[in-house]
Amino acid sequence: MNFRVFYLLVGLMGATAVALGALGAHFLKTFVDLGVLTPASLASFETAVKYHLIHSVVLLMCIYFAKHYNNSLLRAAAYLFFAGVILFSGSIYFLSTKAITQIEGLSWLGPITPLGGLCMIAGWLCLGFGLYKTKHHSHSHHNEHH
Repeated sequence: MNFRVFYLLVGLMGATAVALGALGAHFLKTFVDLGVLTPASLASFETAVKYHLIHSVVLLMCIYFAKHYNNSLLRAAAYLFFAGVILFSGSIYFLSTKAITQIEGLSWLGPITPLGGLCMIAGWLCLGFGLYKTKHHSHSHHNEHH
């Protein structure tokens, strides 16, 4: 895992999430007001932004933990969260704005969205098990045995 590349990617992911959130809140809202975009499409876009931003922060934590603990499950979690954001949020961004972009042939993206969600779920499981398996000891852990 090239941590420097991942640091750059997580910065770009976070910045992109904020920019797309602003786009949805300001620019896309006008298309709803004009009747071009449905409120449901805007809500889907906002959901994609929420998951994008949350998982950008979680990805940053995964990268830190993967480097600090050198744990393959934590590295897997980072890859899964990255793939999850691209597949889940990315597909929703395209699908929810197709009335504006007029991009044809996006129906194949529909099945991609749940694959991204599965990547995120698997990422959370890898993160949890990876942290569980790390060899760090807290004071409370030591006190349990005394």
